[in-house]
Amino acid sequence: MEPVSLTTERLLIRPHDARDEDALLAACQDPEIGRWTDFPTPYERRHAAFYLRALVPRGWRDDTMYHFAVERRDDGDGTLVASVNVHRQADVWGIGYWTVAEHRGRGYATEAVGALARWAFTELGVQRLEWRAEAGNRGSWAVARKAGFTREGALRAAQTGRDGLRDTWIGALLPGDVGLPFARPYSPAADDLQRS
Repeated sequence: MEPVSLTTERLLIRPHDARDEDALLAACQDPEIGRWTDFPTPYERRHAAFYLRALVPRGWRDDTMYHFAVERRDDGDGTLVASVNVHRQADVWGIGYWTVAEHRGRGYATEAVGALARWAFTELGVQRLEWRAEAGNRGSWAVARKAGFTREGALRAAQTGRDGLRDTWIGALLPGDVGLPFARPYSPAADDLQRS
């Protein structure tokens, strides 16, 4: 797929590119980003360069990952406020995001996640968008919840952390959750587990 940009009332959501290297490097020095992601620590310039020059273009080219830089439309200087992505995970698509420390709490990630989800449903034909985060990542869950995701539970020992296996919270957003039609019929299951 050719890279595309999205806009919301406040944001420009554009493909990450080489101009993001300094901002990406600076943002990823934040211990909170290092704590909740699988990014290398310490995060060095070579990591940012590899991500921007190899991983991002490959994802667009292979239609497996679409990484976006998030900027405020009103500041005009291209300041990175967040990063969002959708990526293929076997039979479903996942969403990931982080916010630059000084821009947290302003709803930028929620707005960008909502726009990216709608794009994934309408342009990629995604029928289930999964959110996953290490159990305990309340900031990530706050963004997902505000964007309309339903938390479905926890997967035990589903994530490898720096010091061993971790539990993972999982949730999902479906097209119907944001007023869009499903591409295929969907029949929700009755909750029979409570009766067995």
